[in-house]
Amino acid sequence: MKSRSATGLKAHRRGHFSEYIALLHLMLKGYRILGFRLKTPEAEIDILAQKGKRLAVIEVKQRRSVLEALHATGPVQQARLRQAALKLIERRGNLRKFDLEIDLYVLPKRGWPRHIRNIFHEGV
Repeated sequence: MKSRSATGLKAHRRGHFSEYIALLHLMLKGYRILGFRLKTPEAEIDILAQKGKRLAVIEVKQRRSVLEALHATGPVQQARLRQAALKLIERRGNLRKFDLEIDLYVLPKRGWPRHIRNIFHEGV
């Protein structure tokens, strides 16, 4: 039986690997990466990326399904991500010219990764 710390370390490494896959995929899609694992008092932003007039705060999840990833990103985390993004824009005035959206990037257990734009459909 694995120890709890060994299981946690494995999950941590798997999460980092998922973020690297998301970074590569987003760059191939034409996104410019502005930040990676940005720690703020409100939340950690996995990826901050820009494409055209769009500024995306991208939450990366590795789950069995897209639905499971969506459930794992509940209202509290959504609010924290939104607040973190707004504070970041406040500190970096050059980001104010972009339209902010929060995306979900899912690496399901089976199937291809999915980048779901503006998943929470709220203007930020």
